[in-house]
Amino acid sequence: MKNEKRKFIPLPDYVEYAPEIMQERSKKFYESIRKRRTVRDFSDRPVDIQVIENCLLAAGAAPNGANLQPWFFSVVSDSKIKKKIRVAAEEEERNFYETKAPKEWLVALEPLGTDWRKEFLETAPYLIAIFGQNNSLNADGDVVKNYYVKESVGIATGFLIAALHEAGLVSLTHTPSPMNFLNEILDRPSNEKPFLLLVVGYPKTDAQVPQISKKNLEEIAQFI
Repeated sequence: MKNEKRKFIPLPDYVEYAPEIMQERSKKFYESIRKRRTVRDFSDRPVDIQVIENCLLAAGAAPNGANLQPWFFSVVSDSKIKKKIRVAAEEEERNFYETKAPKEWLVALEPLGTDWRKEFLETAPYLIAIFGQNNSLNADGDVVKNYYVKESVGIATGFLIAALHEAGLVSLTHTPSPMNFLNEILDRPSNEKPFLLLVVGYPKTDAQVPQISKKNLEEIAQFI
């Protein structure tokens, strides 16, 4: 029996490109995204909030389990709240670096020059706390379990990072462990679990990043 609630429409807005145009577009995107770098030296220059809003809308267009869209983005620009987040994050990070971190992890981080100090949490104009929603309410007000939450939120986060890069901003993914303090500081409900904290803004004029390389195609893919 056909589900009366199931509605389909013709595929909207799809554009097919000639093979040479596809090659050009895919290469152009690669040439842009490969220049993206994680930045820790942020300027305090203000960023137009509409740019952030557009990037969030792009994130919200990500594919996800059953189209339940199990994500929430808390955008923080208030200096007092950023200070609270920094204090809480540094407390967790200091404990991690000094007592919890495996030696192998510290060795892996050493070339990046990171430690428990996170001054960028106050300097950058925006912090975007990304939450995964274990459940949500449907149109009738009933609680609905969300599926593939981590996968869905991870894809949306990737969309967001790429959109911010395309807009001309830099970002940093920050994951202090645990991150439950974000629920308290940002007054988010218990059904939401912090996924990561994205630091967003312009780089300092003298910003520096580690000299790194990326794996080549043969190392990350196979064609059978």
